Amino acid sequence: MTTEQTVTRLPYWEQYVAPTHNWRLDPRTGLERRPPGEDLAAMRSGLSRPVMDSPKMWPHYSCEVNDALALRDEVSDEQKAEHAALALFGVHQQSQTRPMHRQGIKLGHALRLLRQSVKFSEEALDRRVAALAGATSVPALVVHLRGLVTQLRAVGQPLDYTHLMADIQAWHSTERRAEVRLKWALGYQSWKQEKPEPPNA
Repeated sequence: MTTEQTVTRLPYWEQYVAPTHNWRLDPRTGLERRPPGEDLAAMRSGLSRPVMDSPKMWPHYSCEVNDALALRDEVSDEQKAEHAALALFGVHQQSQTRPMHRQGIKLGHALRLLRQSVKFSEEALDRRVAALAGATSVPALVVHLRGLVTQLRAVGQPLDYTHLMADIQAWHSTERRAEVRLKWALGYQSWKQEKPEPPNA
């Protein structure tokens, strides 16, 4: 009897970023492996487009296809969430030499650090975060995320894309959105109690 083993493929950003928050090294050369610019451009091509609608993105998906949904020409919420996260990562990592995926820096925390960077108006940022939390659909959520990710890139502030992908997936369920909002609020509103942290902390 043979036992089939399912090989789990890491999300794109984890394929390049080590748990130490540095780029992974090429085992053959010992040099850093960074996402190719053409990969990031391919991911950005998926912005505002449905899953599977941008062929250049196909090689970068890691989620398994749900066969039952595929028979109905549908995709899972997980696949939709990965598509959105990949597109946003393509925006965030563009022209950055340091990894913009960092394990443990959830969205609320990253936005708090963005606010403390004082590069942008605190009041304007508060409004953008409120609009994000008030999004009533996943496409609207991704539009707001795109603007905030662009601001995070401007200050070189990473965030955890694996967690972001999970948040986007949860947003497909109206019952789970309150949980996500609570996480973001706790991460972002803690600036009221804490001393400022330096960007990239």
